[in-house]
Amino acid sequence: MIAHIFEDLCNGCHRCVAVCPTHVLDVGDGTPVIARLDQCQTCYMCELYCEADALYVGPDAHVAESVDPQAIRASGHLGRIRRDHGWDRPDEAGHLDRYLLLGPLLQEGGETAARRYRTLAAGGTDTAD
Repeated sequence: MIAHIFEDLCNGCHRCVAVCPTHVLDVGDGTPVIARLDQCQTCYMCELYCEADALYVGPDAHVAESVDPQAIRASGHLGRIRRDHGWDRPDEAGHLDRYLLLGPLLQEGGETAARRYRTLAAGGTDTAD
């Protein structure tokens, strides 16, 4: 689940807002805002598209992680997902090609999350689809 946005590293491109399949982030004043944490699928798309390494997504998809920003910086985790999956090497075939296959799955997840969010906002209960 997205856990932290490092405002001092963010370049304000808002790619993370655009690529999030479940609309977790909103455009803020300069940096994005985590607006709907309950919608985060821990897909890492925001982190993959952040060339500034300004986002940290925790591995737990169900519980929001309390983070120490300095510890995250020191850990080497910032940008690791993108580097480990070849996102910085677009000319090389391999890892990136497999991510492209996620498109339909992420879209379906986004649609499911949007339906659940609308149901909850209307006072209904969250039920599995």
